[in-house]
Amino acid sequence: MAERVGSLVTDPKLRDRLSALKASLEEGLDRVDPHHRLRGRPVSYDVTGGQTLEITFRDVPSIGESEVLGVKQLLGAKSFCSVTPQSAERLTVRFVVSLA
Repeated sequence: MAERVGSLVTDPKLRDRLSALKASLEEGLDRVDPHHRLRGRPVSYDVTGGQTLEITFRDVPSIGESEVLGVKQLLGAKSFCSVTPQSAERLTVRFVVSLA
């Protein structure tokens, strides 16, 4: 799991917000991902422009709408999801969350 978030963020309120989002995702992922399509996959957390958090899962075999909606519910903020092919058998699933 990439930990680039902490090294880039100096604002204590923003660091707390990022920690809360990450904890919510880690604690609730088993509940919203019963087929373990996201759990255990390589994941990275990147702050972009100081305004958004990108959470990227790689090597995902497939993803259903219920898993996407479950993760968005865990994040609890306005968020977007994109799914792109990584290879013929694997997907990249990216969630973008507004930090504002």
